[in-house]
Amino acid sequence: MKLFSVLPFLFITLSVLAQNPDTYKSEVWVSDNQDGTYTNPILYADYSDPDVARVGDNYYMTASSFNAAPGLPILHSKDMINWKIINYALPKQVPEETFAVPQHGNGVWAPSIRSHNNALYIYWGDPDHGIYMVKTDDPYGNWEEPVLVMEGKGLIDPSPLWDDDGKAYLVHAYAGSRAGVKSLLSVNKMNAEGTKVLDAGQHVFDGHDDQPTVEGTKFYKRNGYYYIFAPAGGVSTGWQLILRSKNIYGPYEEKVVLEQGSTDINGPHQGAWVQTPEGEDWFYHFQDVEAYGRIVHLQPMNWKNDWPVMGEDKDGNGIGEPVKTYKKPNVGKNYPIVTPVESTEFEEDSLGMQWQWQANPEVVWHAKLPGNDYLRLFSIKTPEDSPNLWMTPNLLLQKFPAPDFTATTKISLFPQEAEEGKRAGLIVMGMDYATLTLTHDEEDFIIRQTQAIDAIDGEEELIIAEKHISSNEVVFRVEVNAPDAMCQFSYSENGKNFTQIGNPFKAKPGKWIGAKVGLFSVSTQEAKRGGYADVQYFRISK
Repeated sequence: MKLFSVLPFLFITLSVLAQNPDTYKSEVWVSDNQDGTYTNPILYADYSDPDVARVGDNYYMTASSFNAAPGLPILHSKDMINWKIINYALPKQVPEETFAVPQHGNGVWAPSIRSHNNALYIYWGDPDHGIYMVKTDDPYGNWEEPVLVMEGKGLIDPSPLWDDDGKAYLVHAYAGSRAGVKSLLSVNKMNAEGTKVLDAGQHVFDGHDDQPTVEGTKFYKRNGYYYIFAPAGGVSTGWQLILRSKNIYGPYEEKVVLEQGSTDINGPHQGAWVQTPEGEDWFYHFQDVEAYGRIVHLQPMNWKNDWPVMGEDKDGNGIGEPVKTYKKPNVGKNYPIVTPVESTEFEEDSLGMQWQWQANPEVVWHAKLPGNDYLRLFSIKTPEDSPNLWMTPNLLLQKFPAPDFTATTKISLFPQEAEEGKRAGLIVMGMDYATLTLTHDEEDFIIRQTQAIDAIDGEEELIIAEKHISSNEVVFRVEVNAPDAMCQFSYSENGKNFTQIGNPFKAKPGKWIGAKVGLFSVSTQEAKRGGYADVQYFRISK
């Protein structure tokens, strides 16, 4: 099946079809105003370091996924505003044995996606291993096995360029935590297949004087100029830098083209230049909003004197500022609203695309049998001597989808032969985390609201409140509210009347990611084998 020749509906798998990704509309965040305009962010979810490639009249986005599995999400759009998640390019993180346990903050950093030779290529940097590449001629299907293009520590944020003469190059940055230096950009020659660098590379830009923490590179060529789009100034406070030169190795001129200015969009930078078939130019970038992660914005873009102009220059200083609401891109026709899937009734035969594990999954973690309208999560023993769930691999999580939302799930616990030690529930996960847990003792079942403050540092998970119930089935809920991502848990024994439990909890980001919400089913090391939890649904609502 070829990228440029097969109709999209032929690619749709059973699990994707069952979730109706072509028609799913979020209750909590829609960017399309249905009047010819859109409101930023276009995705109020942690699609960090986004990059986009156009193939004909189709647009494909990928983003950083760090340690989560599957990795490298693939989103599709026809109009650049309405996006759906269709696949992952990396079913398991590599090396697989390394990512069998949580590797918080490691893994897939800042990918670039490019269309070349009737295929889609994705390059990314793993700060501990080097620069990888995967490719496919069918973005809805299987992607080829990852290739290690350039081995080394601290090599990050790569972007390829196939020049007019067929020669291939790769630009990348450095992670100071591994390489010992940052704020440098280098260019390497690659083979024409894009599978291997051919030289030691050459530094082309040093940002130490005026552009600190320059990274996140994207490589382009236009009107005889080589362009490196690169953010500088740091994740939450930075700006968008453009470098250009007539020679691929420089010297490069520099110009800042996008900054926060008078807006409330902090750190608007790092993303993708996209041109529509109608010739319009646009720029995707992220905004870091702490617990909500790095959310995705879209800015109008045009060219002046061979420099890109992004957003609107509201103060006349020659540097654009982000727009909040703007006319939608002209793509030749109108398309219906669609958003990434969030809720699920677990009726499909596999997990939905919104779900990721905290490490490479094992087959015994869950079961989703054909015909069963529930998800079974087995009671997997937590790591030995673990004071909390930070290093537990079998957490099933999804991104926060909006500033204000409610997550509701129905869970039944089956301890089997164990008299104690099995528990399952709803979790808001980050460097601090909180749960609403269903557990048991010899006599009955127990609801517990717990918190682990400074979980990343090994602090113990504490019980904040508990309630004994007679049934093994309960409905859990957490309400998340802006601006500080405050979370309030509640439960219901009949699915109708909810009772608040425990203390409000302020969600915190994970390592380089936003907070996540999801499910878990675990066992103590001492408990008898067996046990599981059945989850009837997981619903995101207002």
